[in-house]
Amino acid sequence: MEVWHNPACSKSRAAVAALDAAGVTYVVRRYLDDPPTPAELADVLAALELEPWELARGREVAEAGLDLPRDAEHRTAWVEALAAHPRAIQRPMLVARDGTVVVGRDEEAVARAVAAER
Repeated sequence: MEVWHNPACSKSRAAVAALDAAGVTYVVRRYLDDPPTPAELADVLAALELEPWELARGREVAEAGLDLPRDAEHRTAWVEALAAHPRAIQRPMLVARDGTVVVGRDEEAVARAVAAER
């Protein structure tokens, strides 16, 4: 499993602690230092069945000045903007080997990722 982790985020730290408690092997990707590419984001969005603006953090989007319409015409622009401003991406992202992706902001989501990894 790969964990898109921001150690400054309490939700991200909690998800990593839950993975440790479950004995899951994972690789930490500090996605602020190693941002996902637009292609990686597109894959994550497809797995989550979300639009890019649904994966965006409101305050961080505003701080980055990302004032894009939330429509199909601007989908690619959103993906590129999130790749350029990774702080605006929801966290933590848990990417299991089987392709399951969850935003691990709660225990249930982390449990889904753990189950997918086993």
